[in-house]
Amino acid sequence: MKQTPFTQQHLALGAKMAPFAGYNMPISYTGINDEHAAVRNNAGVFDVSHMGEFILKGPDALDLIQRVTSNDASKLTAGKAQYSCLPNDQGGIVDDLLVYCIEENKVYMLVVNASNIEKDWEWIAKHNTANVEMHNISDKTCLLAIQGPNATAILQPLTNVDLANLKYYTFAKGTFAGVDNVIVSATGYTGAGGVEIYFEDKDGSADKIWTAIFEAGGPKGLKPIGLGARDTLRLEMGFCLYGNDIDDTTSPLEAGLGWITKFTKDFTARNIIEAQKQSGIRQKLVGFEMVDKGIPRHDYAIVDAAGNNIGRVTSGTQSPTLGKAIGLGYVALPHAALDSEIYISVRDKQLKARVVKLPFA
Repeated sequence: MKQTPFTQQHLALGAKMAPFAGYNMPISYTGINDEHAAVRNNAGVFDVSHMGEFILKGPDALDLIQRVTSNDASKLTAGKAQYSCLPNDQGGIVDDLLVYCIEENKVYMLVVNASNIEKDWEWIAKHNTANVEMHNISDKTCLLAIQGPNATAILQPLTNVDLANLKYYTFAKGTFAGVDNVIVSATGYTGAGGVEIYFEDKDGSADKIWTAIFEAGGPKGLKPIGLGARDTLRLEMGFCLYGNDIDDTTSPLEAGLGWITKFTKDFTARNIIEAQKQSGIRQKLVGFEMVDKGIPRHDYAIVDAAGNNIGRVTSGTQSPTLGKAIGLGYVALPHAALDSEIYISVRDKQLKARVVKLPFA
């Protein structure tokens, strides 16, 4: 298993570790509910250095990004980021990703899911017909997500970047904890506010930054957070997880990602997805909360009152914030309206649930 530059820190803190995307990653430290509440109410630090980062450079870099992603990256100016996806030839999703504009029309950074680094690299390289300069910097890039309503106030003394005025989905490069060339980005996967910071681990910068963050934040209740709480936090927001809620077989429209699918430009499988928009989708990803007691799990069947199969659960958990079980799942379109009554097949029982508006909390 691979390790991040922070693995020893996690072990020293007594983290429960487990394999994830080929890395030895922290799942929890003090418990998922406790860590979840820390991020919702105060601030927490996630080591997400397993994520992938690609640099695309050159006069044709934007053209390549436009052809392989669904969103319109021509709208990006330097210092702005964008959520997007890589459609495949059948109109499914190779991966979802972030596109960062480092230098307009010239230099971009793509941030991809850890489990898809090789797959995404090969997909983009296959479409790189104009010899755009590509660099896979995943192995040398550290990524920490400091999330929560108090995150920016805790971090401000450590950086020359004006965190309070860093708008959502913008970023700046600056000094952080005495380390130069750190990208500070107003993004995250929790819906709780905060930033993500990207930097290269050289000359002990990873240890330096980690130590500085906890020296500044420890007295203010800042906690290390594992991937377990990252999952419950993103699910409460209704954010998709690749491999669960979206994959090579789901279209962006079915997944509720029409807002990142722009038909004002040409991109992979545009004709398929546009035809789907015109003819109408047959299934839709919805949020639901359990009425009957029980936890929905990935791939549980969703049925109607008569027991007919109408879909499947993609993600589910007991929401720490709401104190009730929630989930995401694809259902046939007639059952996707708000307040629709659906049933989750749990072993031999059919447990009642209700379609609700996202986000859950």
